[in-house]
Amino acid sequence: MPTDTVCEVRAQINAQDGTRIAYGLSRQGSPKDALLLLHGMASNMTRWTAFLTHTRLVNDWDLVRLDLRGHGQSIYRGPIDIAVWCQDLCALMDAEHIERVVLVGHCMGANLAMNFAHHYPERTKGLVLIEPMVPEALRGTLAHALKFRYVLHLLARAVMQLNRWGLHRRTVKPLDLYVLDQAAQAQMAQTRSGFPRERYAAPFEDLKHVPTAVYLQDLLAVTARLPEVNLHAHPTLVLLSKGSHFTNPDQTRRWLHHHGPQEISELDAEHWIPTEQPDAMRHTIEQWCDALT
Repeated sequence: MPTDTVCEVRAQINAQDGTRIAYGLSRQGSPKDALLLLHGMASNMTRWTAFLTHTRLVNDWDLVRLDLRGHGQSIYRGPIDIAVWCQDLCALMDAEHIERVVLVGHCMGANLAMNFAHHYPERTKGLVLIEPMVPEALRGTLAHALKFRYVLHLLARAVMQLNRWGLHRRTVKPLDLYVLDQAAQAQMAQTRSGFPRERYAAPFEDLKHVPTAVYLQDLLAVTARLPEVNLHAHPTLVLLSKGSHFTNPDQTRRWLHHHGPQEISELDAEHWIPTEQPDAMRHTIEQWCDALT
């Protein structure tokens, strides 16, 4: 983590089944309203390092980020789905005595945020959805994954059985997305080329950093049908990429409008808004949070 990052306490909680969930809490002074930062598929809490390093929100908010079960330091190779992750979020909130949160999610994390708001509306203060993955709007690789969800289910079950027999990688290579993003930003600035999609949309690269069973279940989670979430119930900010590599922005917008009013901002990006437009993303979230309080 960069040395100028705000003071963050790293900790772990034991989930209901004993799985240890790693998280970080940035808090200045007494407890305040909290933002809970959720990463995407095949990712981890370092997705939010740059945001934590530069945001002024730490002065007025508690900032919480975590490695979702199966990712980063939250080691797990068993069955995972959105419901399990939601329970883990509740356990984390209970451990830190947080009643309600604004959930900030990227990609799969945005879908998790909507599911949490649907099932736990009383614990949801607001939503920031960064490139949500609406199944009807998926295209490219994820559209193919949507068509073959049954096959993914079978593969995930087979891999988990092998894991139970002790057949799995003993270590998974750590991934620091802060370092990866800095390299990508330097490459784009130096060569004035497009986004280095070959690294960020590469399953075999992702599999170096996440257990195979977890990766398959991430695919199932990101292609799962979204709940009939009532976005009327919570203030909602949506950040969409103008040239999304994985989704159709127009179809995403139609789905969102159908489920309630929200503020939508489009940024010049392919999909990886935290990498491609970190400053614009941060400023937009900060201004929205200012209005929320």
